[in-house]
Amino acid sequence: MLEHGAAPPATQQPEPDPPVGGLGARLMRRKPVERLVAEGGQGEGGSLRRSMGVWQLTMISIGATLGTGIFVVLGEAVPDAGPAVVVSFVIAGLTALFSALSYAELAGTIPVSGSSYSYAYATMGELIAWICGWCLILEYGVSVAAVAVGWGEYLNELLDGTLGITIPDALAAPPGDGGIFNLPALLVVLLAMAFLLGGAKESARANAIMVGVKIAALILFCAVAFTGIRAGNYTPFMPLGMAGVSAAGATLFFSYIGFDAASTAGEEAKNPQRDLPRAIMLSLIIVTALYCLVAAVAVGALPWKKFSGSEAALASIMKDVTGQNFWAVLLAAGAVIAIASVVLTVLYGQTRILFAMSRDGLVPKVFSTVHARTGVPRANTVIVSLFCGVLAAAIPLGQLADATSIGTLFAFALVNIAVIVLRRTRPDMPRTFRVPLSPLFPVVGFVLCLWMMGSLQFVTWVVFGVWMAVGLVLYFGYGMRRSRLATAEK
Repeated sequence: MLEHGAAPPATQQPEPDPPVGGLGARLMRRKPVERLVAEGGQGEGGSLRRSMGVWQLTMISIGATLGTGIFVVLGEAVPDAGPAVVVSFVIAGLTALFSALSYAELAGTIPVSGSSYSYAYATMGELIAWICGWCLILEYGVSVAAVAVGWGEYLNELLDGTLGITIPDALAAPPGDGGIFNLPALLVVLLAMAFLLGGAKESARANAIMVGVKIAALILFCAVAFTGIRAGNYTPFMPLGMAGVSAAGATLFFSYIGFDAASTAGEEAKNPQRDLPRAIMLSLIIVTALYCLVAAVAVGALPWKKFSGSEAALASIMKDVTGQNFWAVLLAAGAVIAIASVVLTVLYGQTRILFAMSRDGLVPKVFSTVHARTGVPRANTVIVSLFCGVLAAAIPLGQLADATSIGTLFAFALVNIAVIVLRRTRPDMPRTFRVPLSPLFPVVGFVLCLWMMGSLQFVTWVVFGVWMAVGLVLYFGYGMRRSRLATAEK
């Protein structure tokens, strides 16, 4: 529940630094909350600008969330769950809800750009914080690439319906999906980069417009596709059993990852203690309602077996229902804008997480260097954009979506634990939002995250294991020695 009139966390007595000791003590050193808040916005050569209110923050979370799961990943999930994909969305949404409650409490208590990385640093120590930050890089960076892959599918639908041309398969799909290089995926990432380089306020304004367009497009889809619903399409409702529903839910969790994007804007929010919790919860409610509505209409209008292999399923449904290209083209135009806004906001979140990690010394300083005129971490934005763009152009969507889901679920699990730890270590800190029934709800959120991780394929776990191994090598080889907490101890 919300608490009004709370003083900023920085007014509390600082938590003492852990004593200097052996390797174990160094790995467990925590960054005091007061220091995290005091350093908010400060970078190399400049500082971020506080320009966002609750409306812009909510639009960032909706922009990062709404679009991918329903426009793109729906075609990947329906073959697993059948018509029960609606249940899969609900399961994924409930899993996200418990974690969102924990995010809301921590975002109001520790309003900084690092999201769950910073929360872990304040509660569980540097090694866990690094692991969480490394998972966030997987969550945000790889999801940008995954979203960009789906953007190209809808761009082809739009071009075909308006100009009668399509981008050749060789240039519209990655290797393994019948192509050589996914040029549209690279282009949408570069377009998002151009917006971000203009400044946070300008990017937020563009995102708000795109969010309005995507919501209108989904409502239009429901209105048109509703006329094509056939009761027989809902039977059998759960053709592959609960195992299929669970597997689809784990894949669809990918479509909820954006709700925490507002927490990455903690250092550019005007009143972060008040507005961040509100933005996180409001965005999740809106997105979940739209996802379930659109999924229910979609599986009613198209037999579930026909979804297989389709990354532009909604446009195909519009064409089948109406027998006309006009409505499919209109939806494709909305999807092109919708998915572009996801790329924009998730890319924004990735750059701010790396900004926080760089400021702490765990990654190179180039990621926390701020351009004095625009207040933007320019080099950070360019490096991340180019990496994500090349990734999008070279790797198929399904592999990207599952890899993103496991990184997200692991980070969310840590956030649920962080709430419990901070309640015990700093019980008197002012909190503008409190998770109800704590520690029960955070424990439920933690267990649900582990359960959904267990539903992912073995190959996804292998990829995750390799990713974590690489991350630990980088931490012990670079981050542990260059950490600002480590250099302060010398």
